[in-house]
Amino acid sequence: MGLFSFIKNAGAKVFGIGKTTEEEAAEKLATANAEELKEEALVARRLEATVSDLELQVEGLTIFIDDDAATISGMAYDQATREKVILVVGNSNGIATVDDQMTVEHVEPEAQFHTVVSGDTLGKIAKKYYENAMKYPVIFEANKPMLEHPDKIYPGQVLRIPALD
Repeated sequence: MGLFSFIKNAGAKVFGIGKTTEEEAAEKLATANAEELKEEALVARRLEATVSDLELQVEGLTIFIDDDAATISGMAYDQATREKVILVVGNSNGIATVDDQMTVEHVEPEAQFHTVVSGDTLGKIAKKYYENAMKYPVIFEANKPMLEHPDKIYPGQVLRIPALD
């Protein structure tokens, strides 16, 4: 009989079987979007577990991630805890913005935030904010348990700078 040529994507249109190229593309996009949502939900649950592992007291903590933005809600024990949770989430790979919708049980003054640049040390940062480089332990303590050692900071990291008592 021989070889016959057909219009490749016409079958689905004529008989209602198979999928057109457009339908396949839409299905792939929907599958990719579903996978991305699953991944974002997994990252959010991991961040919630990290906050819990760090023993940061937040009642009803919920983290929602959409693309590179995170939204945090719940009731933090105090302002320092609230700020530490924001830093845990914001200093995570892939997160560009954090929408803080948390409330605070014990209200305190807000700390300032400092983004580490190349060449920064806690001493230099303390000198800038407190006019005394030897006050670096205040910054180190304010960022525990996220910081494990005063010399282990990196460019792009955001740190809490609390007011001196």
